[in-house]
Amino acid sequence: MTLRAVRGSQVLVGDDLVAATLVLSDGRIEAIESFEHEPTGDGEVLDVPDSAVVLPGVVDTHVHVNEPGRTEWEGFVTATEAAARGGVTTLVDMPLNSIPPTTTVAGLRAKQAAATDELMVDVGFWGGAVPGNVGDLAPLHEQGVFGFKCFLAPSGVDEFPPLDPRQFREHLAEVARIGGLMIVHAEDSAVLEEAPSPPSRAYADFLLSRPDAAETAAIRQVIDGARETGARAHILHLSSARALDLIADARAEGLPLTVETCPHYLCFVAETIPDASPQFKCCPPIRDIGNREALWQALSEGLIDMIVSDHSPATAEEKNRGGGDLQLAWGGVSGLQVGLSAVAEEARQRDLPLASVSRWMSRHTAGLVGLDQKGEIALGRDADLAIYDTGVDFHVEAARLAHRNPISAYDGLRYGGRVTRTVVRGQALDVERPDHGWGRMLERP
Repeated sequence: MTLRAVRGSQVLVGDDLVAATLVLSDGRIEAIESFEHEPTGDGEVLDVPDSAVVLPGVVDTHVHVNEPGRTEWEGFVTATEAAARGGVTTLVDMPLNSIPPTTTVAGLRAKQAAATDELMVDVGFWGGAVPGNVGDLAPLHEQGVFGFKCFLAPSGVDEFPPLDPRQFREHLAEVARIGGLMIVHAEDSAVLEEAPSPPSRAYADFLLSRPDAAETAAIRQVIDGARETGARAHILHLSSARALDLIADARAEGLPLTVETCPHYLCFVAETIPDASPQFKCCPPIRDIGNREALWQALSEGLIDMIVSDHSPATAEEKNRGGGDLQLAWGGVSGLQVGLSAVAEEARQRDLPLASVSRWMSRHTAGLVGLDQKGEIALGRDADLAIYDTGVDFHVEAARLAHRNPISAYDGLRYGGRVTRTVVRGQALDVERPDHGWGRMLERP
C-alpha cells in the first residue's frame, strides 16, 4: 500500500515524541506537519493508534542471510520478511556464511544475483577480509560494499579463515588507503586455544572456553592497528564489559573506533541459561548479570555506539549437533524479528527512553555505514518507519517467526510492545501477503 501520509500522536522527530502528520512523496518525507494537517495527493493515509509510536525504521548492520550456499539456514526471502515484521527497514548482510563468501567481486555478484527480486526491505552488503585477498579490497570498495569484515579467530566455516596479526595489519593498511571501514570479530586465537574446552553440555563450561581475555586481547590488537594505520575500525558484537576501559582510552586518544553490542547480551544472563540449550550459544558468549548491566551503562554513556541483531541462524541439525554438547553446536542467536521489542522492553525496565533505543538501533547504525537518507524521521529522508505499539503484547513463538528455522533464544518470552506495521520508502508492507520485490539493493554512498 502506497502512502501519502502517516499520522500519529507519538512520532519520534529528533529525540522528541510529537503529534505530527508525516507527508510522503516519492518514498521520502516531504513535510512534517501538525497532527490536524490534511494531506492531499495520491496514496493512503495511515492513522496510527495513540498507543503506538512512529519510529524511524531500524537499520540493522549485522545480519547473516547465508544465501547463496546455505539458504537452508536463512535466505533473502525469509530474512527480509523477518526484518519487515520486526521493524527493520534496512539490513547489511555479512560476507559469510554464504558460499561463495563476499571476499571477491565475483562473490559479491553471486550475492546480488541471489537477492534479485527477493527483498522486502533494503539490503546492502559487507565485503570480507581473509588471508590472500588484500588485492580484492579496493575492487570490492569500488563496487559499493560498506566495509570489510575480518576474524581474529576461526569463524566456524573453512571458506572464511581468520587473519593472523601480520595479515590483519596488512589488510588494515589497505583499508586505510582506500578510505574504508574494517569491522572485526574481536576474539584472540591464542587466548581461545589456551582456554579449557572439554566436551560439555554445561553452559558454565562453554563460558569458560570463551573468556573475557579473548575479547580484551583482540580489541587491544584492533586499537593498536587503528593507531598505526589510521584506519576506521569497528568492534563487532561486544560482549565483555572488561574491554570498556580499553575502548574509553582509545576514544580519549581520538582513534576512529566504534563499537556495537547485541540484544542477546542486553537481555539474557549466563546465570539463567539452561544447560544443553544451543539456542543461546553465540561467540563471544552471553556473560553474567553484572556484565550485562555494565553494557547498559556503557550504552547510556555513549561508550557503546549501537545495537545490532547479529542474526546468525542455522538449521536444527547444526544447532543440535552434538546432542547438547555446546562445543559442537553451531553458535549464533536468531533474533532479527524480535530485537526492537526485546531491547525496548529492557530499556523501559531501566527507565531509558524509546528515543535512546531508536538512536542505538537506527540513527547510529545508519551513520556507521553512511546511509544518511535513513535512520531518522527528517525532511528529505527515506520514509522508512516502524509502527511500534505498546498496547499490543508480543508473545514470541519461534515456530511463528518468519525466520527460516524455528529456533530462537527468545522463544516463549512476552514483551509489552510489538511492531504492527513497517513502512519502506513510503510503502506500507503487508507481511501477510509479502511483496518480496519491493526492497532495493544498496551501495555505499
